[in-house]
Amino acid sequence: MTSEIHRDAWGIPHLRAPGVRALAHAQGLVTARDRAWQLEVERHRAQGTSAAFLGAGALDWDRFARRARLADTARRCFDALGERDPETADWVRAYVDGVNEGLRPTAEFRRAGLAPGRWEPWTPLAVWLSAHILFAGFPAKLWREEAARRLGPEAVGLFAADGPSTAGSNGWLVGGERTTTGRALLAGDPHRFIEDPGVYQQIRLACDEFDVVGLAVPGVPGIAHFGHAGTVAWAITNAMADYQDLYRERLRRTGAGVEALGPDGRWHRAGRHTEHVEVAGEDTVEVEIIETARGPVVAGGPEGLDDGTPLALSLRHPPRVTDDLGFSALLPLLRARRVADVDQALDAWAEPVNVVQAADTEGGLLHRVAGRVPVRAAANRTGLVPAWEPGYEWTGWHEPPRAGLVDGVAVMANQRGLAAALGTEFAPPHRADRIRDLLAARRRWSAADMPAVHRDTHLASAGALLDHLAALDGLGPDAEALRARLLRWDRRMDAGSRDAALYAAVRTALVRRLAAHEAFAALASPPAYPDVFQPWLALTPRIGFALEHLLRAEELYGVDRPALVRAALEEVAAAPPAGTWGDTHRLAPWRALPYATDGEPGLSGDHDCVLCTSAVPGITDRAARGPAARYVWDLAGRDHSLWVVPFGADGTPGSPHHRDQLPLWLKGDLVPVVTDWDRLTKESDV
Repeated sequence: MTSEIHRDAWGIPHLRAPGVRALAHAQGLVTARDRAWQLEVERHRAQGTSAAFLGAGALDWDRFARRARLADTARRCFDALGERDPETADWVRAYVDGVNEGLRPTAEFRRAGLAPGRWEPWTPLAVWLSAHILFAGFPAKLWREEAARRLGPEAVGLFAADGPSTAGSNGWLVGGERTTTGRALLAGDPHRFIEDPGVYQQIRLACDEFDVVGLAVPGVPGIAHFGHAGTVAWAITNAMADYQDLYRERLRRTGAGVEALGPDGRWHRAGRHTEHVEVAGEDTVEVEIIETARGPVVAGGPEGLDDGTPLALSLRHPPRVTDDLGFSALLPLLRARRVADVDQALDAWAEPVNVVQAADTEGGLLHRVAGRVPVRAAANRTGLVPAWEPGYEWTGWHEPPRAGLVDGVAVMANQRGLAAALGTEFAPPHRADRIRDLLAARRRWSAADMPAVHRDTHLASAGALLDHLAALDGLGPDAEALRARLLRWDRRMDAGSRDAALYAAVRTALVRRLAAHEAFAALASPPAYPDVFQPWLALTPRIGFALEHLLRAEELYGVDRPALVRAALEEVAAAPPAGTWGDTHRLAPWRALPYATDGEPGLSGDHDCVLCTSAVPGITDRAARGPAARYVWDLAGRDHSLWVVPFGADGTPGSPHHRDQLPLWLKGDLVPVVTDWDRLTKESDV
């Protein structure tokens, strides 16, 4: 049997091959055909070479990728994989061979003046690491350090919230006793930056050992996060665990290079070399790479930060320490038949640290954390720790927590819950609470019922601001009318809602007033950390995402919150927005090379809605983050399962399947999963 590529009506590839290696080759090949430009961009980002064709706007990332040694870590992890798990290493090589065979220049390559580059066996590991190195949000430790230093330690709790650049997800598991079929359902949606082409690829992988449908990461073999193998299905959400540390380093230059002061009180030689980053249209930039016994230096150096602040920070994270990215879990996941197989496979998981939910056709259920979280001092998890003092070393790994279902349901939406002992900052509980409430509203659920949960737009976090509005008195007629209208509002952030637009306008006005208040002036200009960390350090977004905490705190550094709320209400009453929430809350996907469109659509939802389409309050109503996919896995039968992505299966602008799922995604509808080969169209043999 030769390998075959089939397609369904949405252009989704269904691959059939005689064996595991041939299937990996076919997956690499079809991904290269469908996502050639995306693969090229991801390869360059992982190597820190994207500024060579994207220009100076990509330089900050390239500099970070070089300093963090992403490509070198991927090489080390692949070499170790070859020794520890040669079958998986060979499987990854087969995928890479398929990518290299399938890559062809598209219009984007011609625009950028590029030819497709060659993938190395370690490139998929570099792509994975590049996509997830900031997933745990270690730059939030820089914010906590600044907030505590400027405002006092209580500021850390006040500003604790799912930060502006932290990715999250919704996920829920409904046991068979709560479904119409007696078999479990898994559903959810990962929240990430919305990219075009999308960050997830709908795909089916079938061979003599397994037959799995799921959402793959383009550039990485297998189906790591969301899969349905017929008799078992699995899905993940971000556990919000803290597994990356930042160490303050004391560095000095010597005639032989750079030395770092260790916890033993002695100076030790640090690794040092320079690399050169090409920048399209500009001079090449030299980057100094330094690595201490803790890890690569990602900010500052022997001379401090760019503004003269005497600081150097090294990053310690599990793959750099263990030479293991967890790829040994990928093949066992595909081969899984029961929950116990998924559970065993995930014992090899490394990062990102996830909450996993799984179910099988025999009634097996799984709700656990997967990934490596180091055991170390509590101070490591909250801020920067001194490399030259003892007591901050890693001393082992936490045992991943497990939990059961409550009333036949398990919900994880990045809230403080199953992984609470492993993290510091978690998402507010609103999404998780809302999903539980919705699931409690009926006793039996079917796969077809689940999209109604996906598209729920109730904004529970609006209560803090609305409570302040309710307490105001002595308002003028326009402000009083606006207040009365908002207090009658159903708190749904629907795209067509005028009330949602008015609420968002008042919220924005209030956030800007708070950010301009003298109480927070010390946080308005953080130290000169690398620009790639700035989304975690900007004051206005931090206030926007922590607004509920700031409004409910007993005292806020002497800020007269009622006066600011009054001023924000009066500002909007005097000049209200002209349209609805969807007029300003529009999709803002990232594209490496922008192309002309008819304009991106308006969106329902908001940051704390189940339909999590995140604007940045105080900065913009546009949404760069949202559901990067939606899925419903039905253990009663895969053909009852559903899925959708924001754009389509093909990454090529103008192709029939580039944006054909967008109308469904916008409405909250999903595409049927098709597994009957007779209902598919054979495209080619491989």
